Amino acid sequence: MAEHHPLQTNNPVIRWVEVRLPIFSLLNDHLVVYPAPKNFNYWYNFGSILGIMLVLQIVTGIVLVMHYTSDASMAFDSVEHIMRDVNYGWLMRYMHANGASLFFLAVFIHMFRGLYYGSYKAPRELLWWFGIIIFLIMMATAFMGYVLPWGQMSFWGATVITNFFSAIPLVGDPIVTWLWGGFAVSGPTLQRFFSLHYLLPFVLVAIVFLHLWALHTTKSNNPLGIDPKGPQDTIPFHPYYTIKDIYGFAVFAILFAGFVFFAPNYLGHPDNYIPADPLVTPAHIVPEWYFLPFYAILRAVPDKLFGVILMFAAILILFVVPWLDTSKVRSATFRPVFKQLFWLFVIDCVILGIVGAYPPEGMWIIVGRAATIYYFGFFLILPIVGWFEKPKPIPESISAAVLAKSDGKKPTTAEEKG
Repeated sequence: MAEHHPLQTNNPVIRWVEVRLPIFSLLNDHLVVYPAPKNFNYWYNFGSILGIMLVLQIVTGIVLVMHYTSDASMAFDSVEHIMRDVNYGWLMRYMHANGASLFFLAVFIHMFRGLYYGSYKAPRELLWWFGIIIFLIMMATAFMGYVLPWGQMSFWGATVITNFFSAIPLVGDPIVTWLWGGFAVSGPTLQRFFSLHYLLPFVLVAIVFLHLWALHTTKSNNPLGIDPKGPQDTIPFHPYYTIKDIYGFAVFAILFAGFVFFAPNYLGHPDNYIPADPLVTPAHIVPEWYFLPFYAILRAVPDKLFGVILMFAAILILFVVPWLDTSKVRSATFRPVFKQLFWLFVIDCVILGIVGAYPPEGMWIIVGRAATIYYFGFFLILPIVGWFEKPKPIPESISAAVLAKSDGKKPTTAEEKG
């Protein structure tokens, strides 16, 4: 954990609380004097952005729950009631719905940044694991939340996705029956999903706490991927990074407000404004955009069971990345081969997202299969890359690199100093 610094204050109330519960000194250690590397760039803003978005999702969700009815015969009408009759209900719903999309956008950037700068490498493996668990809980929460409006896409999306579990041998059908609460997607399914959608965000808060605990135990990684060698390589988190985070969130909030006020339904599906009808199947059933890459992987093979295995493997493989990457250098800044493979991987994920939005036919099948092969190939080739790649010279320290950059000079490397 962060080094403890006694809290200096003349406020008698704070002193009285500190003796009984040292909450203020804890906040001071982790939010004020916490020694952060002095070379953080704006890609590191997304951690704090995610924290703010999580709070926003919970607050707007609690407000929406006050007016939502989790009954199959009333759910769709209750959402319309929120939109039309509740004061600022439209704002709460649009903030919650678009907030989920922006939440996933931020977490994707956060994960790609972690991959690029090697934030999964020792001693931060557990920190990386907590991040993946958070991602999995987010996906489950978002999927169940998408079902709640009980529109056509909600109903049929739930039907299609839950049916994939039936491909699991022996236990598949009982799992589907349990998820449905019966033998078809119906009222009990909605009740189950509503209950879990409300519960999981609070579980998410607990895992986020463990994620932050692990972060402040192993200390933050940085764009150079080298550990601070002393106080000269760090600066207090406040005010330097609190101001930077506020600026970053302000820019992110402009994008968020743009969707909420000017294109609130752009990321949704028009069929979800039609009440759920078990007798009318939409022409093309698609999940939300943040599930599309995994949906494309699922459909890349004709076998249902193998497709489900690939879909789950696409996420579970992230757990073993710290051991697949055998390079001793963390940051892709100094890894020319890995850097090229990484950016191809980012492009590949975008391609998978595009493929997932189209029916699995014609050229989309070929493109989807090729993109799926590279998705897994990227991870499986990491041990070989770490073996033959020749990294660029690494700076002697964070401070040396920062000073050299400000002076326009080449930083001194550890080898040159030696």
